[in-house]
Amino acid sequence: MNPGPELNRRTLLGATGLAAAGLLLPTAPAAPAFARSGRPALTHGVQLGDPRPDGAVVWTRADRPSRMVVEISRDPDFRRSTRIRGPLLTPRSDGTGEVRLTGLPAGQEVHYRVTAQDLDGRADSQALVGQFRTVPRDRRDVRLVWSGDVVGQGWGINPDIGGMTIYDAMAARNPDFFLHSGDTVYADGPLQESVTLPDGRVWRNVVTPEKSKVAETLAEYRGQFAYNLLDENVRRFAAQVPQIVQWDDHEVTNNWYPGEILNDERYTEQRVDVLASRAFQAFHEWQPVRRQDAVDGRVYRKVSHGPLLDVFVIDMRSYRDPNSTGTTPERILGARQARWLVNALAASRATWKIIASDMPIGITVPDGDKIEGVANGLPGVPNGREAELAWVLQQISRRRVRNTVWLTADVHYSAAIHYAPERAAFEGFDPFWEFVAGPLNAGAFGPNALDPTFGPRQAFVSSPPRANTSPLEGFQHFGEVNVDGTTGQLRVDLRDQAGRSLWATTLDPRR
Repeated sequence: MNPGPELNRRTLLGATGLAAAGLLLPTAPAAPAFARSGRPALTHGVQLGDPRPDGAVVWTRADRPSRMVVEISRDPDFRRSTRIRGPLLTPRSDGTGEVRLTGLPAGQEVHYRVTAQDLDGRADSQALVGQFRTVPRDRRDVRLVWSGDVVGQGWGINPDIGGMTIYDAMAARNPDFFLHSGDTVYADGPLQESVTLPDGRVWRNVVTPEKSKVAETLAEYRGQFAYNLLDENVRRFAAQVPQIVQWDDHEVTNNWYPGEILNDERYTEQRVDVLASRAFQAFHEWQPVRRQDAVDGRVYRKVSHGPLLDVFVIDMRSYRDPNSTGTTPERILGARQARWLVNALAASRATWKIIASDMPIGITVPDGDKIEGVANGLPGVPNGREAELAWVLQQISRRRVRNTVWLTADVHYSAAIHYAPERAAFEGFDPFWEFVAGPLNAGAFGPNALDPTFGPRQAFVSSPPRANTSPLEGFQHFGEVNVDGTTGQLRVDLRDQAGRSLWATTLDPRR
């Protein structure tokens, strides 16, 4: 092995500064002409995903056909380490690959080092290193952060402000994991090199060919995910914080649903099912998510974090009915996923059950004169997609599922919403909280209207004075959840892009 120097914060900052100045160009982010010989290079850092008691997923990408190699150690000097021979990194997967680490001790700090080895076994890339904590099996404090919506509405990586610094603010909270609540990329959101703000300031974007138009081809979808990893804040964060990732609409195109035919002159391919298939492949190639861990081989799954917390990742995009006015019962989860969610929640023995939703429940999200989200914006009994959610809420109440909390993003502002049957048109459910955080690096909007069906009461909101406010003006958000290992109490903080807590509440577990 020839691991080379550690890629630390200082060297990353230096390289990024040179790239921003046009003096050092990063490796092409999507489907380049792969080199066939020479020393490999890891082009987009390393990522961690879906942490478990015995390990996690480790991801990387190489610039030429090579083999991924991972070393793991309890010590940062790697004097005693275990070497894992990973998959081949080839153009077929855009040079990406992942290793599922197993057999590690629970609740421990683990150091890892990733290299790419040429196919002759003679030369290795420089190593990239990171560390993370495996999931404990006993009652210990748990901390997670969550948010969504990255590089949306024309706001990309701005070198003038150091890129997407909110990732550094999240890293500073030292979370056990990050829940990415969807819109991980904006495949339908081309970037321009500069945008003039209302006050005359100029926002500058790093722009790649794949981010200069809407994504249609597989290479263009791959380029959406590659773009975000050009930001050194994102890469540093991804190397040390395991992610639990879900998707929503912008990984494909705005407000999409299965079977849709677009009417958008920007697209030469108008069949959404074709676009979604390409986006789905790119999502799994470029995110630290294993298809094998999803119930459907796609997105929805359960990830446990010790006896205090289970996370239920749902998919409100892949199985929905077409967007409509929401006046007749419709699907947004689909029957199979809805049953899985109820059964998995009922079987959970964790103190808290986090339902990671890619869309909010009671916030009205329109699609022109139709409905994009769950809430149909109408008073009265549940209808449209609300009907399916009402069934889920009713079933988990009947099966005495306690301590559920919904976390989401999507609407580009931050909010805390409490739902209660005594305020609702539909009464067959237990009270619960929904917490909204975002965006990470996108236009800020809101607040949207609340639908009265499930009796929402908005306890807090942070939203901009006008639509599509740039990240320069604030209103970028992430949320934080802390579960106390002794008391079992769950505290939620809604934080701004610098990490300051804007609002907080503490929930006691119900027995």
